[in-house]
Amino acid sequence: MSTTLRDFDPASLGRRLRNAHAMTRPLMLDIIDTACRRIPSLGQNERSARLARLIDAEAWADAALALMALELPLWQVRRIAYDDGEWHCALSRERELPDWLDSAVEARHPDLAIALLSAFSEAQALAATASRPSVPSVKTAANPLYEPVACDHFG
Repeated sequence: MSTTLRDFDPASLGRRLRNAHAMTRPLMLDIIDTACRRIPSLGQNERSARLARLIDAEAWADAALALMALELPLWQVRRIAYDDGEWHCALSRERELPDWLDSAVEARHPDLAIALLSAFSEAQALAATASRPSVPSVKTAANPLYEPVACDHFG
């Protein structure tokens, strides 16, 4: 893990994105350097090459969506809407749930790519704090007042 990723501060990145007027190449590369842990380990495969082409073409919204697909494969775009001069973006792990049951992350900004990346940053922070093992864990110490009891009734 790189030093910059260990020092990743989602709140700082969120402030930088909110204060940005438009997406730029240096901002996109800085987001990749500070907030992304999977892209460097992928090497030069087809998906990372596509992301590089999108950045070179300055296709910022498509690059943001490609970045999210690489870094947060379990998260999906739930909603993108434009209202009153701002883009509103929501990302969710459970997109099929009704809105009132889903715990989506939401962000907004006048620039679509920045709105997408703001939601990405928030989801990245949630994913980092709620990292779960692939196998459920078992409590290591039982409650001292716990006493096993046989409940079988064979009579």
